[in-house]
Amino acid sequence: MELSVLNIKGEDTGRKIALSDAVFGAEPNEHAMYLDVKQYLANQRQGTHKSKERNEVAGSTKKIKKQKGTGGARAGSIKSPLFVGGGRVFGPKPRNYSFKLNKKLKNVARVSALSQLAKDNRVALLESFSLEAPKTKEFISILNNIKSTGKTLVVIPSVDQNIVLSGRNIPKVKVATAADLNTYDLLNAERVVLLEESVNIIENLLSNK
Repeated sequence: MELSVLNIKGEDTGRKIALSDAVFGAEPNEHAMYLDVKQYLANQRQGTHKSKERNEVAGSTKKIKKQKGTGGARAGSIKSPLFVGGGRVFGPKPRNYSFKLNKKLKNVARVSALSQLAKDNRVALLESFSLEAPKTKEFISILNNIKSTGKTLVVIPSVDQNIVLSGRNIPKVKVATAADLNTYDLLNAERVVLLEESVNIIENLLSNK
């Protein structure tokens, strides 16, 4: 599969780059993508939720009413879950939601996501560029020139603070390095914009692994 390289003005440079079939032309594995996204979302959870059970609620231990002769059920504690202000039965406790996935499965998931994007013609190649200073307006102009107006993932070869700072305040736009790509960000984007130098890094990371 070949894609044309665009410049920051949205014009075709006349150059084309052949994308590896092993990374951009594989058969998507939906279950692998599901597991990788599930792990990503699970890792975002703080797991600090907590409710008090009956032994943790503050309240009198005095017997509320006599055992017999009231016509109602027995009640031994105001902290019972049956009363307002009582403890909660089987309430949430702090826990760790993260779980392990094999590296090979995570690589299969990323390859599947990239292949699906390429198959749907949602991958664009952009000529490598740099900004002299963080300029959000200039970054928006570049995205408009290449007609990326929806959810866009911009993949740069390495950390460039000027590009990162220029794109971080733009709604629906995320800037990521090629080495830090994850399945969730790929599937969440309507379009992925790869800087020219990012292609080799991605292919080296994901091919034959």
